[in-house]
Amino acid sequence: MSPRPRFRFLADMGISPFTVQQLRDQGYDALHLHEGGFERLSDEAVLEKARQEGWILLTHDLDFSQLLAQAGAKGPSVILFRLADMRPESVSRHLGLVLEQAAEDLRRGAVVSVREDQIRVRPPPIQDQEEGPGR
Repeated sequence: MSPRPRFRFLADMGISPFTVQQLRDQGYDALHLHEGGFERLSDEAVLEKARQEGWILLTHDLDFSQLLAQAGAKGPSVILFRLADMRPESVSRHLGLVLEQAAEDLRRGAVVSVREDQIRVRPPPIQDQEEGPGR
């Protein structure tokens, strides 16, 4: 069994603190914006914090991928959940699939869009485009 990748996760306000706790229980470094006192930061400031500190941003807010596209930025990695069921169990299950299928993409920097039936990886620089067929 290979060692677990050492990812750090920063959860946006729309992600449940229970998801953050589940990540910690699995041995990951994870922080919710609210826990860190960062809930009032602008989206731009959250992205910059994630980039500077090596966090992968967990969100369901499309603004983050749009900001990366507008800036032509190469990071941070963002996992964008576009699920109908955003309960922590559902998010965690889909996040597990992302980590199995796209770990190397996340290391290099990517926006990973997650739907019930697909995971789509967009490498940097992210282009502002409609979501098409996934992986």
